[in-house]
Amino acid sequence: MKFRKSRSYRRGRIEIIPMIDVMFFLLVTFMLASLSMQSLNSLTVNLPQGNAPNLQHKEPVTLTITKDSHVFLDKTPVTLENMAFALKPMLHGDPGVVVNADSGAPEGTVVEAMLQARRAGVEHFLIAVKRE
Repeated sequence: MKFRKSRSYRRGRIEIIPMIDVMFFLLVTFMLASLSMQSLNSLTVNLPQGNAPNLQHKEPVTLTITKDSHVFLDKTPVTLENMAFALKPMLHGDPGVVVNADSGAPEGTVVEAMLQARRAGVEHFLIAVKRE
């Protein structure tokens, strides 16, 4: 005589479709988080070496000077003569500017751009450097 088990056990299955959904959700979350950490208002320049702490700053205005003396305010090309007029409406609340100057940029152009920014009402300059 053969006895039947009171319960028949079924093997568990691992459903892969919900796991794929969760993985795509995590991927998109980390991609958006990493994009929000990028400074998208500046152009790529060769920064000088330096050792400075990271600063927590909300939406800074970026003043970029390239090695061939082109001046940009948040990717908008400006000249040194009209930079003060273009910068004044961009300073909302925080009178600080991040100076993103190429290491090969002429020092006179960088100083002149900073003086024009000072005329526009900038009180604080943050100098961008590349970590060693």
